[in-house]
Amino acid sequence: MDAVRRIITQAGHELVPVPYCDGASCDYPDMAYAACIEVAHGRADRGVLICGSGIGMSIAANKVKGIRAALVHDDIGAEMSRRHNDANVICLSADMLGLRLIEKCLHIWLTTDFEAGRHARRINKITAIENGGDPSSVTD
Repeated sequence: MDAVRRIITQAGHELVPVPYCDGASCDYPDMAYAACIEVAHGRADRGVLICGSGIGMSIAANKVKGIRAALVHDDIGAEMSRRHNDANVICLSADMLGLRLIEKCLHIWLTTDFEAGRHARRINKITAIENGGDPSSVTD
């Protein structure tokens, strides 16, 4: 995935090395955890996870406290996952998207800012759920 690395660095981001699988069968939860723990602990701003479908990666990623992983299949999902949901991890499907669409989604995701406003309250509600609380108790 040299193309993915190139897009990340061209967007002005530094790569944080984590274990990854390159072509061989591997256990995606291990890879998801390795990347997400870097984001959750503040050693990386965002994470990029790519596997066959992206589904397992997104499930595993969202188990890490502080992670808002979005499974993205198109440019609109890439934009909205950042603009409205402040996703800090993107999950992409290598089998269903193809390199050109992965590149497009990743570029959009890396260059889109969080809108905040009413969306910030909703992120706070998600955080409340993550912490075992009732989201209806969050008002701002």
